[in-house]
Amino acid sequence: MKSLIAAGMLVALIAVPSASRAEEITRFKPLKAEDLTPAQKAYADLIAAPPRNAKFGNAPYRAYILNPDLAPKLSALSEYLRWNTNLPARLSEMAILITAREWTAQYEWFAHYPLALKGGLDPTVADAIAAGKRPDSMKDDEAALYDLATALYRDKKVSDPVYKAALEKFGERGIMDIIGIIGYYDLVSMTLITMQAEPPNDSVKPLPVLSK
Repeated sequence: MKSLIAAGMLVALIAVPSASRAEEITRFKPLKAEDLTPAQKAYADLIAAPPRNAKFGNAPYRAYILNPDLAPKLSALSEYLRWNTNLPARLSEMAILITAREWTAQYEWFAHYPLALKGGLDPTVADAIAAGKRPDSMKDDEAALYDLATALYRDKKVSDPVYKAALEKFGERGIMDIIGIIGYYDLVSMTLITMQAEPPNDSVKPLPVLSK
């Protein structure tokens, strides 16, 4: 009898998905291609083109496409901030990693950690960011970017020394590019967290959850 009861309980556990998995499936459920409106189809075609080469069913686009008036504006901003600023990929991707760390946005970290290393960011710098620590071995421009982003996130103000260091390295236009990157990826992080997007595999070590 006990074995039968145990077997029944096991079947019940298998049949009922976990709450987190159920929420992941139901939040911003991907649309089918045949269900797209003309505006949504136009957006899907837009993001499928190089250099993005994205699928509308993947995060965060499956959330964006539900608002086809907002979606192309977000992607136009993303296109500039990712590929058309004067910042090298090493710095722009570092700014994205800082933002992902701030939100503990695992999907964003998973997607951009390899891009940061490919762009030339030292893995020890990225790993220190993941641990919530100020990296020891940063280049001067990396230190200026880190201090600016950290001042905005943690202090909610930018001191004169931090501003002066950023100004010397990036100029006023470059400072606005950095602010644009972290601001846009704040939005991305919030979208990914809301839709409960998780990395598809464990090829990138996840961010540790930091104590408050």
